[in-house]
Amino acid sequence: MFNPDPAAYLPHRYPFLMLDRLLALEPGVSACAERQLTGTSGNFPQVCLIECIAQLGGIIAIQEEEEGGFLASINSAEFGELPCAGDILTISAKIVASFGRLFLMEGEVDCGGRMLVRAKLSLGVGKL
Repeated sequence: MFNPDPAAYLPHRYPFLMLDRLLALEPGVSACAERQLTGTSGNFPQVCLIECIAQLGGIIAIQEEEEGGFLASINSAEFGELPCAGDILTISAKIVASFGRLFLMEGEVDCGGRMLVRAKLSLGVGKL
């Protein structure tokens, strides 16, 4: 059953949870989520855009409740425009390949058609 609350899948909580709502989820394949930047979000650093993709990738890759995970590497990242307060970010990610419990992910964050970041990441998933 699909739950749109990212906190149902991740141990992260405010202020470390970078996703507000899941829009779509196909476990083991891909997902899409949203994050709205408020005035209290302040200046949202671009590295946090990478964390948005990593968290969404973790949701895609997990197979068991309370399974741990970690960002193993940022293989490539292409940064575009800067996000601003009030922006609604759309985060998308998909698994490109898996090697046991290591996953190669591709993801992107955009806002109204403006590309903010495109990245390839490696995630490790499993009991730590």
